[in-house]
Amino acid sequence: MNTKQVVKVVGIGVGLLISSVSVQSATEKNKKDVSIIDIAGHEVPVTKGGLYDRFRSNPPLSVIRDEAPDVDLSWFEGIQKTKVDAGFETYSPNFYYENSRITAVYTADLDRLKALMPAKVLESVEPLQVWPGRGLVALTAYAYHYCDNDSYNEIALSIITSKPSDSSWGPFTLMGQSISKDYWGYVLKLPVDTELARVRGVVGYNLPKWLTQINYSQSNKAIRFEIFDKETGKMDFAIQGEKLKDLSSNEDFVTNSFTNVDAQGKLISGYAVSRQLSHGSTMDDDAIQLTLSNGSFSEYIKSLDLGEMVKYEYVPDFQSALYTPKPLK
Repeated sequence: MNTKQVVKVVGIGVGLLISSVSVQSATEKNKKDVSIIDIAGHEVPVTKGGLYDRFRSNPPLSVIRDEAPDVDLSWFEGIQKTKVDAGFETYSPNFYYENSRITAVYTADLDRLKALMPAKVLESVEPLQVWPGRGLVALTAYAYHYCDNDSYNEIALSIITSKPSDSSWGPFTLMGQSISKDYWGYVLKLPVDTELARVRGVVGYNLPKWLTQINYSQSNKAIRFEIFDKETGKMDFAIQGEKLKDLSSNEDFVTNSFTNVDAQGKLISGYAVSRQLSHGSTMDDDAIQLTLSNGSFSEYIKSLDLGEMVKYEYVPDFQSALYTPKPLK
């Protein structure tokens, strides 16, 4: 199946290109506002006096309450952090206090998805087949406004899979995950725009993270993310989602788990629990615009042969607790 018109492949003209792009976050541009810390042998710039600089993933909730008095911290009060060795000393789970995201789920070529997954992972999980020859991928853009890692933006491209060691019944499995709000996936790409997020993700989770520029913006009607190519500095692709109306304010808990291999090639799994405070979804193709170029990430997306958009989610307000991976039994 060819990519539908929902995926608008656009050549980015010279006038839209940025010839010299810094991959540093805004807080890293001014050296006077940066502290250099060591994480597993990596020299990492962090916001001087920021949460991570002061507390290394374990800030007291009293500090968060003083710095962000409008944020409801009641959920975090019931979660106990534990000191862990993730290749560096840290605390699990990592708390994300105030965040936004948009997600688009598309059909994609099933054989291509299988080819992109390590054989070790395929022994435990498989891409969900929604109809013959077609699987599913989720493209999610996150804006972490306030978290234990200060603030950053992230783009996640993931294959939706079965649960480890469970049989896959295609759309019925997907329906079951949707009902239980317990989703499983394999992460293909995960660019971020701070070195702190990159190093922690690579060392602690063995995730495919790299550092690049990600621009986040919003208007009255839409939320937009622009992702830049790390090598060329040019805009690679943009994803823009509609700010849906009639959002639910009912507290909704969603678990997103992933299967991966660690640096030694052993199977691991990790997960995040999200508390969605404001959320909505639609199947309307017009709610999402994906603008691709000839950049490396765009070409990778094109290779998946995206088809129908199955679902669009707009979650302007959520909190999350991200747990460090453990060996998959």
